[in-house]
Amino acid sequence: MENYFQMHMEKKKIDAISNLGLAHIGDGVFELLCRSWLCGHGGLTVGRLHGETIKLVKATAQAKFADAMRPILTDEELALYRRGKNSHVHAVPKSCTPAEYAKATGVEAMFGGLYLAGKTERINEIFVTVMEELYGV
Repeated sequence: MENYFQMHMEKKKIDAISNLGLAHIGDGVFELLCRSWLCGHGGLTVGRLHGETIKLVKATAQAKFADAMRPILTDEELALYRRGKNSHVHAVPKSCTPAEYAKATGVEAMFGGLYLAGKTERINEIFVTVMEELYGV
């Protein structure tokens, strides 16, 4: 039986997934990381947890995350990021610029690709490093 909490997909299969498909799974991975990080730091009501999660997962915040993470990425991770960043989206939310949305899609695609490859330790390393840099916690 496939363990969908701990994927181990071959690179060939990951490469066959569309850029926006990678971003789709990465969106969920990134949101779960943000929710876990907020719960782990405690002290927030359910309403505040939701509001703070939204602040962290919106495209403008993910664009800042992208800028902070790029220097620590490997060539393989940068390739995943670029796949998402360079994908052709049909609509951009009013709350961000097209450049911010592209960076956010890159973040999501990179996390999606790493998740599908089973590289959860590396995902966590990148996430924690950037969160500490951006939020000092």
